[in-house]
Amino acid sequence: MALLLRLAWRNVWRNRRRSIITILAVTFAAMFTIAMRGIQIGTYEVNIRTAVGMFSSYLQVQRTEYRENPSLQRSFPYNEALQSLIKEQPAVTGYAPRIYADGLVSFKENSLGAGIVGVDPNVEKRVTDLHNKVSEGRFLQSDSTDEVVLGYKMLQNLNAAVGDRIVVLTQGYYGSLGNQLFQISGTVKTGSSGLDAGVVFMGLTTAQRLLDMGNRVTAVAISLTDLDQVELTKVQLNQRLPESDVTTLSWEELLPELKQSIELDNISGLLFLAILVVVVAFGVLNSVLMSITQRFREFGILLSVGMPQRKLVTIVLIETIIIALIGLVIGNILAAGINYYIVQNPIILGGDYGAIYEEYGFLARLESSLKPSIFINATLTIFIIALISFLYPGYKLWKLEGLKGIRYT
Repeated sequence: MALLLRLAWRNVWRNRRRSIITILAVTFAAMFTIAMRGIQIGTYEVNIRTAVGMFSSYLQVQRTEYRENPSLQRSFPYNEALQSLIKEQPAVTGYAPRIYADGLVSFKENSLGAGIVGVDPNVEKRVTDLHNKVSEGRFLQSDSTDEVVLGYKMLQNLNAAVGDRIVVLTQGYYGSLGNQLFQISGTVKTGSSGLDAGVVFMGLTTAQRLLDMGNRVTAVAISLTDLDQVELTKVQLNQRLPESDVTTLSWEELLPELKQSIELDNISGLLFLAILVVVVAFGVLNSVLMSITQRFREFGILLSVGMPQRKLVTIVLIETIIIALIGLVIGNILAAGINYYIVQNPIILGGDYGAIYEEYGFLARLESSLKPSIFINATLTIFIIALISFLYPGYKLWKLEGLKGIRYT
């Protein structure tokens, strides 16, 4: 085997120009594929983290039917048993109980429909960055204060100002109407037009009192250490939740529009990379086929003096592997440098490109990722394609007869 390796190595460099061109093709394919996948996955992850950090979080505990038909009747008790269960999950970094309800907000002669969200500001900080989205005034300081925070567009639509008092009217858990006077302590600008134009944040205890819900909540938002822990934590929680009709939903179920946008963009990116890899495959096929064809006379002589056919095929296969491995190693090194640079220096998109990204719900910037799976998957794909490209030239060599090889011109 050592002799075959030495022969293959020498044969690779017998025609340096052809070998170097083929190596460069493999290098470019590996570098471009890894860099593009790194940018795709890195950009997806930062958009997901931004979206879940804005409001929804990585996971939410809800009643099974709540997502299809939101109602206070589909709330559940927020007790110590549930809190202990969530705390026990190793990937959980924070959790926050919430109440979602609908109501009417009035200021002077202006009235608007609104989504009421009851939160505990002290624990909400561990789950989302709502407190960092304040555009005017301040966020809630307590879960029992008679203050509210509005979306900045809603404040404008009410023609109100921070410090004004508004009336919130809503239907409680038992069907009775509740209303209360609140002071506007601030506004938030989340980047979501729906939230900014129609949300009212109030303290969790205040919301429970207004809606006559006791210790019940409609959801518990959960933050995790990493996106990769979402499915595992979801399964573990669902297996141990004390009530059979309470379930855990992932960000994909909570934000289906974002998931669909990512899937669509991912498919288009994969198609482009597939075309690139196929082009490189034909380049490798052409290079190996030319190498074999030009050496038919040499191979014919070797076969005539008794060299086994399989050894000839093995030598050419090793040549193909050497060329592919050299290109892949160089491509991986260059791609790692590109991805690392973009990780440290994200690309900010402006103008029309930025507008297109924002239209599809993405942040107007490109980031990258250095996940090992990106390098491994791209490297294995290109390596396998290179081996497949060898099949036809290898078959021709396997069928070559010594006399025909000697006479080949």
